[in-house]
Amino acid sequence: MNTIAPIQRRKLFQEVLDRLIERIRSGEFQPGTQLPSERELMASYGVGRPAVREALQALERSGIVSISHGERARVVMPTAGSLIEQIAGSAQHLLSVEPGTLEHLKDARLFLETGLANRAAERATPDTLAVLRQRLEEHVSARERLDEFLPRDMAFHRQIAAMTGNPIFPAIIEAMFGWLSAYHVDLVRLKGAEELTIAEHQRIFEAIAEGDPKAAAAAMHDHIARANDLYRQFERQA
Repeated sequence: MNTIAPIQRRKLFQEVLDRLIERIRSGEFQPGTQLPSERELMASYGVGRPAVREALQALERSGIVSISHGERARVVMPTAGSLIEQIAGSAQHLLSVEPGTLEHLKDARLFLETGLANRAAERATPDTLAVLRQRLEEHVSARERLDEFLPRDMAFHRQIAAMTGNPIFPAIIEAMFGWLSAYHVDLVRLKGAEELTIAEHQRIFEAIAEGDPKAAAAAMHDHIARANDLYRQFERQA
């Protein structure tokens, strides 16, 4: 016998939210324009201020509008970074309550960055290679300054992601670094690992500069995999 689920009663703010999203998606409110005032929305939909405010707050959390004190909500142009930020809080919470998630994240990074190195070697241009070379040189110069070493490391990887031409990849890489560093000290900041990291980055750069996707992917795979293995060794010694 089939069980029929009862119809759920929706809250007023959800109805307001759906209608505002529909108006935004239809183009009635373009990025950069303001939504009607709270009072106008209350009158239009026949609801109270709490329902309107909760709907606007939900839009802000989704990255659809920005809300400044004393001003009407403004529709924003979504970016890859803002989209990734929407899941950042949930990801960090998951990392804090489920330790096994860290290993899954490292595995995902290994898979993703190997592919990014491959794609970067395929699409490299003289200009993007010049930037990658600069990022490598900046990383080398920071080897004695651990407070700068990790940001320079991140910049090198971010540039490789940018070289793919897909704006979503740099945002994902940025988020992964943030999730990893929020709860664990990254390997590249551990004393003695700097020279190894730089040597691996040099190998990655040379493969990309030579336009060799397979070599670039292999170099990146070895770099991330070795870092993960050494990280676990340092962790056991701590």
